[in-house]
Amino acid sequence: MNGRRRLFSTLVRVATLASVAATAHTWWNLRQLRTPEAQRERVHERVSMLIPARDEAAHIGPCVSSSRAQTSLADVEILVLDDRSSDGTGQVVQRHVVDDDRVQLIEGSVEPPPGWLGKTWACHRLAEEASGSVLVFVDADVVLEPEAVAAAIQLMRSRSLDLVSPYPRQLAESVTERLVQPLLQWSWLSFLPLAVAESSPRPSLSAANGQFLVIDSGAYRRAGGHEAVRGSVVEDVALLAQVKRSGGHGVVVDGTRLATCRMYDGWPDLEAGYTKSLWAAFGTPAGAVGVAGTLTVMYVLPPMAALFGSRVGVLGYLAGVTGRWLVAHRVESRPLPDALAHPVSIALFDWLVVRSLLAHRWGSLEWKGRAISIN
Repeated sequence: MNGRRRLFSTLVRVATLASVAATAHTWWNLRQLRTPEAQRERVHERVSMLIPARDEAAHIGPCVSSSRAQTSLADVEILVLDDRSSDGTGQVVQRHVVDDDRVQLIEGSVEPPPGWLGKTWACHRLAEEASGSVLVFVDADVVLEPEAVAAAIQLMRSRSLDLVSPYPRQLAESVTERLVQPLLQWSWLSFLPLAVAESSPRPSLSAANGQFLVIDSGAYRRAGGHEAVRGSVVEDVALLAQVKRSGGHGVVVDGTRLATCRMYDGWPDLEAGYTKSLWAAFGTPAGAVGVAGTLTVMYVLPPMAALFGSRVGVLGYLAGVTGRWLVAHRVESRPLPDALAHPVSIALFDWLVVRSLLAHRWGSLEWKGRAISIN
């Protein structure tokens, strides 16, 4: 019994040390995080804004409207692909096409070929139609601020980057959204060394968000475009990895003031979305298990020990809460009381990982009515 107690105490100390180190790294990363700033100079390149949409009638209107309202762009085209929607998405877009010749609606008339996922196929189709020197991929549930695209392009060009991914401010309304969604930004801000990732050619040092992704068209084609990542569930990160493999550079940046996105609308939608992707989010199913296990040790074990009077456990719990608070404060989500529930967030994340792994094993993965076949 004493041996087990000593082992548990050792694990708590190690976990607390790791969580303190991660929070210190979060603080440092927040100092390194680049933020695109609105510029007075116009962007004189041709810009192609590319919006894939499947059953997005409830969201596509504000997205297209905000795309049309972009300022400081001298030459822009807005291409929307209606990916065989059944809810009238195309009709909503059509209203914007009538009075703006910059907007073009492309009908997705065929299902993705074998080996392709729905979104990668839609993005590929859009890129084939695009004529700009800069490609801007925007998800249909994203609303852009007027200077968003120009600011992102100017940052990309001024830093000699090939890709920048401004991470939109994530809107979370329900309790489960507030528990899970903040983990997205918290995770890469805690564990990805941003300053190194920006210049490093290592594909493993990649983080991106396909909700809003800006890429030089030449770099896109050298990397193989979405064809090179056609079967990837996490296609945004995979695309940046391909850019690095082809000799380019890119990085995730702070898009809090540039765009907003409510990624999921309540628990059923959130559960389905994470089930679709978490099994592959960390490279392999084994990687997903490893990450979930590590996070559990770091952020659930110390507060459990604190409940039994461990002062070290209290320190570990506070370190996790502090990291969440720092990120929430920067990205304008709710710092408190949400950060106090960080262990609960990690436990809920664990459940989503398990559910995703089981769905992958049973071959029951799907998204928006399409089965996800894994080769």
